[in-house]
Amino acid sequence: MKLKTLLTAVILVCALGYAPSLKAQPDPGGDPDSEVPIDGGVSLLVAAGVAYGAKKAYDKRKKDRQQEQEVK
Repeated sequence: MKLKTLLTAVILVCALGYAPSLKAQPDPGGDPDSEVPIDGGVSLLVAAGVAYGAKKAYDKRKKDRQQEQEVK
């Protein structure tokens, strides 16, 4: 349950970063072929994914060690 809450909070914080501001945004009118930089939101999602994978790997190793000790 805590993991669900944590992931929901991370997604919500990332979504709020992309919410439009209250003031009117002018048309950028830039070159449509220009590259788009990877901002903090994407980096935050990648970091959350890495942390989640590391936690899963740690939990699996811990569970395997406990089962190994129970067998002995």
